[in-house]
Amino acid sequence: MSKEIEKRIKELREEIEKHNYYYYVLDNPIISDAEYDRLMKELMELEEKYPEYRTPDSPTQKVGGKARDEFKKFTHPEPMLSLSNVYSESEFEDFHNRIVKLLGTENFNYVVEPKYDGLAVELIYKNGVLSVGSTRGDGVTGEDITDNIKTIKTLPLNLYNTAENKDEIPEELIVRGEVIIFKEDFKKLNERRLEEGEPLFANPRNAAAGSLKQLDPKVTASRPLRIFIYNNVKSLHKIKSQWEFLNYVKRLHLPVSEYVKRVKGVKEVMEYYREMEKNRHSLKFDIDGIVIKVDDFSQQRMLGNIAKSPRWAVAFKFPPVQETTIVEDIIVQVGRTGALTPVAVLKPVRVGGVTVSRATLHNQDEIDRLDIRVGDAVLVQRAGDVIPEIVKVIVERRPENTRRFRIPDRCPVCGTPVLKDEDEAIIRCPNIDCPARLIERIKHFVSRRAFNIEGLGDKIIEKLVLEEKIVKDIPDIFALDAARLKNIEGFGEKSAKKIIEAIEKSKKTTLKRFIFALGIRHVGENTAGLIADYFRDLDSLISADLEDLKKIPQIGDETANEIKRFFSDSRNLKMIKALKDAGVTIEEDRQKIGDALKGMSFVITGTLSNFSRDEAKDFIIKNGGKVLSSVSKKLDYLVVGADPGSKLKKAEELGIKIISEEELMEMVKNKTGK
Repeated sequence: MSKEIEKRIKELREEIEKHNYYYYVLDNPIISDAEYDRLMKELMELEEKYPEYRTPDSPTQKVGGKARDEFKKFTHPEPMLSLSNVYSESEFEDFHNRIVKLLGTENFNYVVEPKYDGLAVELIYKNGVLSVGSTRGDGVTGEDITDNIKTIKTLPLNLYNTAENKDEIPEELIVRGEVIIFKEDFKKLNERRLEEGEPLFANPRNAAAGSLKQLDPKVTASRPLRIFIYNNVKSLHKIKSQWEFLNYVKRLHLPVSEYVKRVKGVKEVMEYYREMEKNRHSLKFDIDGIVIKVDDFSQQRMLGNIAKSPRWAVAFKFPPVQETTIVEDIIVQVGRTGALTPVAVLKPVRVGGVTVSRATLHNQDEIDRLDIRVGDAVLVQRAGDVIPEIVKVIVERRPENTRRFRIPDRCPVCGTPVLKDEDEAIIRCPNIDCPARLIERIKHFVSRRAFNIEGLGDKIIEKLVLEEKIVKDIPDIFALDAARLKNIEGFGEKSAKKIIEAIEKSKKTTLKRFIFALGIRHVGENTAGLIADYFRDLDSLISADLEDLKKIPQIGDETANEIKRFFSDSRNLKMIKALKDAGVTIEEDRQKIGDALKGMSFVITGTLSNFSRDEAKDFIIKNGGKVLSSVSKKLDYLVVGADPGSKLKKAEELGIKIISEEELMEMVKNKTGK
């Protein structure tokens, strides 16, 4: 047994040292932070349980990585320790109880702040002038990157030019902070690199680290780096606590996060943790948890340090939103417009509290950019905590004999040769009768914002098309009957009857819903509404020429061409006639009752109390307004409910008028009297 323990400890040390090198020296991690944390935690637990195997050179006794040879080495005045981590409320309570026991009192405060996902640095100001900027390195010796640090635009080089009180500037000031890139800046940086044919950065942290370690400071200066100060090293006159220190450096105009807070006890720390976890994606920068520090410096000194970490501080990490997994297969799905979309089938992995097993690869260009292959280890994340996406292929872990993936030259469902337009990256199956295209068209047709046929879910549609073969085109939906359905496996008399009732109910619809349900390329719900407003009846739309279509407000040439192409296809006209013959009727949209919001555009964010999101959209549209999906300078109003997302901050930055749902209703009431 002891030999097995010793062997496992040796394996863990070698693995962690390898990842320290990739993360700290090469700035090219080959596993996720969560996976690294698990390795370190296992090693720490084994060494705690079997101290006879603990050695001075273990990764648990030092902070990983070595300084690069390209930069001059710099020895820190005091070691730059890393923080120990906790992952749950109970683990934090254990940390808190240890502090209480060591201090012999519960009478102390914490200072809490975001745990920034960037690169830690140390800054030394002598007589108010920035003299040294260095990286963490191995915690004792870092890299002198002073010339690069000086290019950070938010960092003052001379405190005498910025301090509110010149008398507060000491002969020597040593502080530490985190260099980061804001999410919006990162997006623009990658867009620029794409245009210039440069490889894209995997995430803002890698971009910040890579930018700081450029040999040419001009390259660093071109990158949108920012910094937050969070710690001091040398004792300062009259500064007795972390809270006083942060307010002090703010007076020197050194950047400090606006989200720093002083709290007391487990309850207030947990309230802050939950608030930051809820709002993390609306912040301008990435965070992966919070940092909790005992506020009083004298109490910090009493608590002291262990070999790797201070006893008076801890990082409380969020559930990971980025994980490592394996690509088990790449399949190609066919959409309703014939677009072939490659999808990575992943070894299931928990990301941000959700199990992820698939991620879209978009198109062949994206596959080529990532050079993604079956068998690859990859970093996967949930974009905005919603959509799974592959961030990076870990080439160093690629198995032998893997092959590049190419989207097939024939449709994987019907076998028709595929086509690719010269002006777009999408490959399409041109066969309108392709079963896969039919299934996706039906899913769209019956969706809530189209014909809204409740009960016709994805699996039922696939069964009716592929297995039972009783739905061969959209109009066949209206020929279904309860007697036929109840005899199909998975149905009963009650469920069959409910579906038929929903189908009958859907036969009376509006022109806007009808147009949207047809699935014309580039015609979404808003565009369908614009078309319906302009033509008022279906026959006028069908007979419209291209010039008439181009006169529709906010309709571009490409969309007009797609509309004309759709209604020039005899198969589509035959389908529309069959729908009418099946009893589908287009009634006047009774929602169009006024123009109180005419000419105004709105975006909705947060949870509303008087409306659902769809009801709010309908309220705006029926009163003549337009609902947009994103915030831009062209937007008139942002309607804000509870727990708004990042759209609120962007609207504030752009000076967009922000209103509540009550104010929205008041705008209509003032014009209509209703």
